[in-house]
Amino acid sequence: MVQEKCGLDLSAMWVSSVRLAADAYLVCLHHALTTEKEEVMGLLVGQFSEGNEVTCDIYSAVTLRRSDKRKDRVEISPEMLIEAQQKAEQMSASSGQELHIVGWYHSHPHITVWPSDIDLQTQAGYQQMDSRFIGLIFSVYNEDKKTKVGSHQVTCFQATNQSPEGEAPQYVRLPVPLEIQPTPNLATNNQQALENLCATLFDEQSEVLELSRQRSPQYPLAHLHNAAVMVRSVCGLSSLVSGPLVCTMEERLHHIRGTTQHLKQEAEYLKNLLLENEIKVPL
Repeated sequence: MVQEKCGLDLSAMWVSSVRLAADAYLVCLHHALTTEKEEVMGLLVGQFSEGNEVTCDIYSAVTLRRSDKRKDRVEISPEMLIEAQQKAEQMSASSGQELHIVGWYHSHPHITVWPSDIDLQTQAGYQQMDSRFIGLIFSVYNEDKKTKVGSHQVTCFQATNQSPEGEAPQYVRLPVPLEIQPTPNLATNNQQALENLCATLFDEQSEVLELSRQRSPQYPLAHLHNAAVMVRSVCGLSSLVSGPLVCTMEERLHHIRGTTQHLKQEAEYLKNLLLENEIKVPL
C-alpha cells in the first residue's frame, strides 16, 4: 500500500530511507553548533543501495566554507563540489567501497527544522543532477519557552514539484525516514573533518579580513575594527570548536586505555588458564 503524507504520493520519492552513521552525524551537528548567527553547510559521502527500494547510507561528512554569508541561505560553489568529490574518491580508495556525494546538509540556527522555499529550490536543483540526492537540516540553538531547555532537531528531505505541467514550479517537501546508525568508533575521515573544522572557520574569517585589507587605504579605521573582530573570533574558535574536540579526544583516549587494560587482564587470565590445564596452543 502506498503511504501518503501532506496529500503527496510517496511512491514518487526516489529514496525510501536514509541511514546516517553516528560519527558523521556528530560532524554535522558539531559544525551546525559553531555559529548561531549564520547557516553553515557541507556535503555527505556514502552510497545508494538499489533494489525494490532505494536506500542511502551516509558514512562521512565534508565541511565546506560559506561562499554566501547571508543569514537565510547557503551556496555550494563548483570548486567546493569538485573538492568534495575528490575527497569522496580518496575515501573510496582507502575503504575499498565505491563512495559518492549523496547529499548535503545545512543548519537552521534559531528557526524551525523545516526547509524554506530557497532550501526546496536548492534541493530540486541538486535532484536534477541526481534524483536520489538527499538533504539534511539541523535546527540548533532552540529552547523550550517553558522549561528553557535547549534542543536540536534534524530532518531528511527531498523536493518535488506539485505544479501542473507548463506552470511555474512550486516545490514542496518530501520527508525521508532517517535513522542514526551507531558506530563503534570515530572513523578516520570524520575525525579529520572535526580536526579541519577550525581551519575551515578560520579561512572564512581570513577571507573577510583580506577584503577589508584591500579596501584599507579608503577605510583604515574599518580595517582596524575588522582586524580586532578577527582576533576575537579566532579566540572564540578555541572555546567553541577546539575545546570540545580536545575533550572528545581525551574521552576517547580514556576509553581506549580502559579497553586495552581490560584486554590485557583477559589475556593474562586466559594464559594462566592454559597453564593450569596444561594446554598447548599451536603457534
